[in-house]
Amino acid sequence: MAKETTAKAPTGGIHKPVTPSADLGAIVGTGPMPRSEIVSKMWEYIKKNNLQDSKDKRQINADAQLEKVFGKKSVSMFEMNKHISAHVK
Repeated sequence: MAKETTAKAPTGGIHKPVTPSADLGAIVGTGPMPRSEIVSKMWEYIKKNNLQDSKDKRQINADAQLEKVFGKKSVSMFEMNKHISAHVK
């Protein structure tokens, strides 16, 4: 007898729904969503508003909205998740 495998939606880690802070919610939306979706929406916002540094695409130059989340004018793409973590519950 073969075991039936059912596709189970991932529920932990990056897939666990979290609630963004008010500052982060202004960019990505306010409802609970997985971290992976928050990161995707952050990149959409960054690209839509042309916030990547023109010489070094790894650097993100914050506008007024992103500066509330990052706490500074410029961060590397590798630091972004650290700053997002401080803004989710």
